[in-house]
Amino acid sequence: MPASSCTGPLRRREFLRLGSLALGGLGLSDLLAARSSANDGLPQPDPDTSVILFWMWGGPSQFETWDPKPDAPAEYRGPFNPIATSVPGMDFCEVFPLQAKLGDKVSIVRSLHHTMSAHNDGSIELLTGKTPSPPDPTSTSKSEHPDFGMVASHVRGLRPDGLPRYVGIPKQPFMTRPTYLGVTHSAFATGDPSAPDFRPPALGLVGGINASRLDDRRGLLSQFDGFRRGLDARPDADADPFREAALQMLTNPGVASAFDLSREDPRLRDRYGRHLWGQSCLLARRLAEAGSTVITIDALAPTLSDRYFSWDDHINVQTRWDLGDATRYRSPFMDQALSALIEDVYARGLDRKILIVACGEFGRTPRLAHADGLIGRDHWPDAMSALLSGGGLATGQVIGATNSRGEYPTERPLSPQDLLATLYHHLGIPPHAEFLDFTGRPHPLLPHGEPIRELI
Repeated sequence: MPASSCTGPLRRREFLRLGSLALGGLGLSDLLAARSSANDGLPQPDPDTSVILFWMWGGPSQFETWDPKPDAPAEYRGPFNPIATSVPGMDFCEVFPLQAKLGDKVSIVRSLHHTMSAHNDGSIELLTGKTPSPPDPTSTSKSEHPDFGMVASHVRGLRPDGLPRYVGIPKQPFMTRPTYLGVTHSAFATGDPSAPDFRPPALGLVGGINASRLDDRRGLLSQFDGFRRGLDARPDADADPFREAALQMLTNPGVASAFDLSREDPRLRDRYGRHLWGQSCLLARRLAEAGSTVITIDALAPTLSDRYFSWDDHINVQTRWDLGDATRYRSPFMDQALSALIEDVYARGLDRKILIVACGEFGRTPRLAHADGLIGRDHWPDAMSALLSGGGLATGQVIGATNSRGEYPTERPLSPQDLLATLYHHLGIPPHAEFLDFTGRPHPLLPHGEPIRELI
């Protein structure tokens, strides 16, 4: 496996600076400036399915999530024990007791693997299905191809009501770009839905526009035109579909309602958890139910000020980053939020419409590292796990297996492309269809991979 140059978790300030420079959320000015692109002859998919991705950036440990190894030597199995789920033989790490009760509503894939050992490279592999070439061990690489949410947005096209097809909560992963699909298909970034002053994005307009002062739709459009300076003029500008979609997003009460968490029963909001992950999962369900196609939850940390602000559980003596302590802190937030989302989706009869996925870009090294009384695990793309629920998939099963020390798959080895093919299948998108880049060169959505047959 290629060595990674990651030296461990960054200082919080350094991490936030990196993220702020690379955010890919869709701003209103970008939406207005974008141009339509052809649908490349792709067949029209089922318009009524959605994917919610709980994206665990940093690389969650397979041992401390859904592939515990209680019989492995102590330096491999880690500080936690397995617990039984509602499905015999499907054990989880003990830090997920609420998810364990829902074993019949989830499937666990334990045999995912690839070769990218740097964060951004691994993320690009998982989110786009394309292997970065060449790999960038500095973890500063950006995607040359759009991620699956951007693809879904492009294929399905703009909704008449202006509800974004692709939403990132609170932002989209910063290593992916829409590239040849166009900025219109970036994720709409919501901001922190757990913030006391969180409001639907339609209420916070850019450039000082105040929708409450506008008398009619065309009055708003005349102000939008100010954002188009420097762009190529078109005779049919008033018919620009992206311009109209932006207007719809800002003025349609149904769209605003989809983002409005105050409409939920306070007891349900409490069940999800009044923290970033909990309210993100609740907002994701609302948006999927309303018609958004892909919603990614950028699950870096349960609050934006956390000490353990990612899943990158190396030892860091300077910051006292410790895998055991990080897991004990982080897991209750995730267990509460993800279990509430799964239960809610099933209770509402949305379990065929909405597919829930939880994973990161790779797993962690089987052998624990030790330093100054701390423990940690490094990057390990040779074995990783993912949780899936809903989507009309077959649940209550474990797919694949790793060896007794969690080092590599021994049964049913699967790739990120197989996982993405499964998501595309749910969305009704042919996984091997092609898009053309700016030069006219065709690119398949996935170079290889097939939907995971055990799930379909």
